[in-house]
Amino acid sequence: MNNILTRTLIMKREFNVKRERVFDAWLNPEMMRKWFFTLEGTNKVTQNNPQVGGTWEIVDHRDGQDYRAIGEYLEIDPPKKIVFTFKMPQFSELEDTITVELKELQLSCEMTFTQVIHVSKEENWTESDIEKALGEMHDGTEHGWNYMFMGLKELVETGKVSYTG
Repeated sequence: MNNILTRTLIMKREFNVKRERVFDAWLNPEMMRKWFFTLEGTNKVTQNNPQVGGTWEIVDHRDGQDYRAIGEYLEIDPPKKIVFTFKMPQFSELEDTITVELKELQLSCEMTFTQVIHVSKEENWTESDIEKALGEMHDGTEHGWNYMFMGLKELVETGKVSYTG
């Protein structure tokens, strides 16, 4: 495992809805296909079996290419917590672990999103190469989730997503 590097990304978001609604958006295929690694207009596949040991799959078609994301549910505790794996096999066999925790606030809910990101280390990498690779992966991942969470917020609060990115 020495050639596997990890970095943890933590993001918090607040939604002006009950946490049940946000919880559903992570597991309901009809909602997932509007924001989770895909948009309704580019989505080809959204499948999931939301139970521990169950799997999920999303295929998004962008710029003439299919992008496939897959994973397995490790923990589901409605409406508080979901833990699942995330992998894009066309880019890497490495699997990240994502934890979504939802806390009820007075008139809203807070989501804490944690992703343990794994990067393969190349043979001849120096310390600065390692930091650069981890930094780029962290920042790129955070950037992608920022867009998705904007869509998620709009979906749970208004019922639709207008972002077409």
